[in-house]
Order: sequence, then C-alpha cells, then structure tokens
Amino acid sequence: MKIIKYFFQFLIVYLLLVFFKVLGYKRALKFGSMIGKIFGRLIRSKKIILKNLSYICKHSKIDGINKDKIVDEVYSNYGKILSEYVFLEKFRNGPLKKNVTIKGKDYLERIKLDNKKVIFVSGHFSNFELMAMFIDDAGIKLSTIYRPLNNIFLNKIMEKIRIKYICKNQIRKGKSGTRKIISDLKNNFSIALMIDQRVSEGVKCDFFGIPAFTTTIPAQIVKKFGCEIIPVHIERYNRTNFVISFEKPVKFGEKFTTEEITLQLNKILERMIIKNPSQWILTHNRWK
Repeated sequence: MKIIKYFFQFLIVYLLLVFFKVLGYKRALKFGSMIGKIFGRLIRSKKIILKNLSYICKHSKIDGINKDKIVDEVYSNYGKILSEYVFLEKFRNGPLKKNVTIKGKDYLERIKLDNKKVIFVSGHFSNFELMAMFIDDAGIKLSTIYRPLNNIFLNKIMEKIRIKYICKNQIRKGKSGTRKIISDLKNNFSIALMIDQRVSEGVKCDFFGIPAFTTTIPAQIVKKFGCEIIPVHIERYNRTNFVISFEKPVKFGEKFTTEEITLQLNKILERMIIKNPSQWILTHNRWK
C-alpha cells in the first residue's frame, strides 16, 4: 500500500516539476510559493512549526513576532525550493548564478590553495542545496552527506539532480556512508553536511535550552582528523536572490570532547536561526 502512495506522490511531484520548467523561473517561484502555502499544511504539521517557534522564542527572548506569518513563509519556502530544482543547472552554469552572492570567498580560496580538508556545516535554510553547489563550483574537493527520501521514486530523481548539478560525491547517511566519509577524508576531500535534523545515532545536546538528539559526525571528524569547521548560512532576499555566508573557520583543540564540540555547533546553528526563523525549515520535529 505504501508503494502505491509513494508512486502517486512521485507522479504529482514529477508533473509539477515539468510544469515549473514550462513556466520559467520567476513565475514558477511564485506558483511554487502558492502551492506551498495551500498544500503545505496537508504534508507538514503546523503544530510542529508553532511548537518549535515557541521553544526558539522562549529561549532567545524574542517578542512581538508574527507566528502566523512565519508559518506561511515556511510553507512558501517549501514550494519555492521544489520549484527551483528544475532550475539548478541555471544556478550552476547559467544566468541565475548572478542571483547568488558569496560572502567569505577568501576562506574558500585559502582551502583550495592550501589543498586542505575542512567540514562545512549548516542547516536547512532557504534553498539549502546551493551550499554544496557553490563549494564544489569553487573547485574544492567535496563530498556531501545526505539523508535519502523515504519515497524511493522521488529519491532517485533527487539523487540524479544532486549528482549532476550540485556535487558528484554524494554520501548516504548510514554505516556504508561512514566508511565512505573516512575514505574521502583520507583522500583530502572536504565534507559538507546539515546538522539540524534529529538523529537516532547522535547524542542529546542542548538546543535552544532543550536537549535534542544531534549528530556527532562533525565532532568525530574533528577528533580523528583535526579538521577545521566552517559554518555556512544561506539567506533568500528579494524573492529570487541569495546570500551564502562562509564564516571564519573554527578550530577545536584536542581538549574539546565530542559532546563539547557538538554543543558549540548547536550554538552556532541557534544564532543563524534567530537571525531569520522563517528561513529555517521549522517542520523538523527537532525535540521529539
């Protein structure tokens, strides 16, 4: 029964992607935003968004925000991201590349010139797919870690798109993925990953004042290879433009434990989320 459900989901998304391509970028973005606002509530729970927002606001002492507006913007962003998958080639090699401003280019240049490996960490902000694309486009040897979609039909499409336009070296989360991460690091590849999803194999670590299962992959790499970590934040502005900010590399000494490194990365993530909560995908049940 589940396979039939997945097939129909795949069919709907596939037809939408075809339609987006026919519309052209700006109109597709507008239509995608509308689709996200209308149908997002059927796929992703509004209750989870509001619960997550309440935790963020309480811990960060944020007052006066319009929660309903943020909910709408989160759903809108889902639709925008979906519509942009068919235009990723134009972000990589075409006219949409000029829509992306890179801050911290000098850090990328230094990594490339020194031929060193680092860990790029971020969360699901705005169109998060652009992070690995522009690192790879800068000429840095990169492998990116991803979580496969539950829908096997949709996952095949997304894997093909990511390999073709984002980063050729895609590593699935899991035991086999861990072996590939170690192998790539030994071959001087940098690693990019999102650290904001709940994981069963992580540790409970403070996140906005509440313990949350958090991945320890970056911390483990730091402990084993001594890599620096570069936090990355992506923001959308004026609807069609983006800023990707590569922050100053963070170096953790040998005295830091895996738990301490993981906590510090959560604090960096908190700072990014507080800056613009509506651009974070708030539908993750982060504190389940």
